Amino acid sequence: INAEELGEIEPWEFFYPTKVTIKASVLENLEFPGNKFYYKRLDGKDLIFFIGDEQPTDGGGIYAAGKKAYQLANMVLDVAERFGCRRIYTSDATVTLTHHTLKPRVWAATSRSDLNEKLKDYPNTILMGEVEGSRNRDNIIGLNGLLLGLAKKRGVEGICLMGEIPDYLTRAPFPYPRASKSVLEVLTKFLGIEIDYGALDEMIVRIDSVIDGIYEQLPPRVKERIEQRKSIVEANPGIITEEDEKWIKEHIDEFFQKKGSGDERPS
Repeated sequence: INAEELGEIEPWEFFYPTKVTIKASVLENLEFPGNKFYYKRLDGKDLIFFIGDEQPTDGGGIYAAGKKAYQLANMVLDVAERFGCRRIYTSDATVTLTHHTLKPRVWAATSRSDLNEKLKDYPNTILMGEVEGSRNRDNIIGLNGLLLGLAKKRGVEGICLMGEIPDYLTRAPFPYPRASKSVLEVLTKFLGIEIDYGALDEMIVRIDSVIDGIYEQLPPRVKERIEQRKSIVEANPGIITEEDEKWIKEHIDEFFQKKGSGDERPS
């Protein structure tokens, strides 16, 4: 959408450098994960985006945690309040027992019950906490959940939208743009704006081709079990049980480990 850069949060206190540039034995530059704000006025709406390359953590994990995460989240919300933002949206992914040929659904959580009621009218959307047996669906990991909680504490409306990713693709070395498009479809409808999906659709075609190639290499008994999801996913939200997690670890994780990191990633 060609948003213009608005500003950034200096990374020194939150991240280690990802790259050190040395020329003629002299250190020239340290590169850090980006944490930038962008602005775009679209269809009469003023939108501010915050995009971070990594999540800050005190414990060395993948997801935001500890004092650094709390500080960064509050800095993001400080900017939002300074510019008079009335609502924040965060996006994430959620792993379910879906199939890669099916349209990813969007799992949603909000800071207010009236927003939940509004989301109930949206197609292809599932409210967290309303699905029986939704183990590990009562919390949002990382900065996305932290931002939502801190926004509520400040009296700012918040919505988190999470696109489904098939469990057997969680170890794949590439993104899953189908989930991104599902999230954007809900978000743009909520905002009352329109965007061009052309570039994203092209990426979906490329990634789908890669996934189809990988899928054909799965053992027949694994593919047979996954294919059964096409007929049951509409009635079952795709909750992952402990038994499912064990099966994934034994069959899918092992497959991607055998593939290794030498395969070419889609561009």
